[in-house]
Amino acid sequence: MPTTEPALAISGLNAYYGAAHILQNVEFRLDSGAVAVVGRNGMGKSTMCNAIMGLLPRVSGSIRFFGEEIIGKPPHRIARAGIGYVPQGRRLFPSLNTEEHIRMIRADGGRWTLDEIYNLFPQLGQRRRLSAAQLSGGEKQMLAIGRALVSNPRLLIMDEPSEGLAPAIVQTLVETLRTLADDGMHLLVVEQNLGVATALAERQLIMLRGRIALETDAGVLASDVEIQQRYLGVARSDS
Repeated sequence: MPTTEPALAISGLNAYYGAAHILQNVEFRLDSGAVAVVGRNGMGKSTMCNAIMGLLPRVSGSIRFFGEEIIGKPPHRIARAGIGYVPQGRRLFPSLNTEEHIRMIRADGGRWTLDEIYNLFPQLGQRRRLSAAQLSGGEKQMLAIGRALVSNPRLLIMDEPSEGLAPAIVQTLVETLRTLADDGMHLLVVEQNLGVATALAERQLIMLRGRIALETDAGVLASDVEIQQRYLGVARSDS
């Protein structure tokens, strides 16, 4: 039955590492499509992703996924509820080959089968017997995305997906993620690369010192140098 609940609704979210108060009353919602979260290093973006996935020992507030509260649930329950996670750095297993990474996820009979992952990323099919350590940076990112998709999530969270990739590979990645969004996948993308963030999502959330400091749109963020300098530390280029 269709639901009118937002895919993700976060309110009053606080998170801590020891005594350090990292996330401070984070609030936003993702109703449909894609949302990008941008900000400098150390602003709490990855901590937010880990909080959503149940990977932090101390959080408070509310994280609702299609109306269901998920704070306090273990990571495997959150993943099985329909949230796929592509963490920063990919976190692949060097001892496993490409196909073993995909088969290790228990599929639920949805669209994303092993064959569909290979249709989306033909290069992975050609390298199915290679270990993750033998893949290029772009292929590792494809594998990390494929591993997340095979659980057939309704929401895909990606933390710095373009990190360390060549420009041509980044463009391919952007096109792939746009295709997923057009097919109905909800996307929450954390990015430092403004070009990638604004290409993937119209809604842009700027994180500063553990808070959502500003919500804007892709066009404004891409063109407003003052916002870039104030919140993102982008240096002015004077001619």
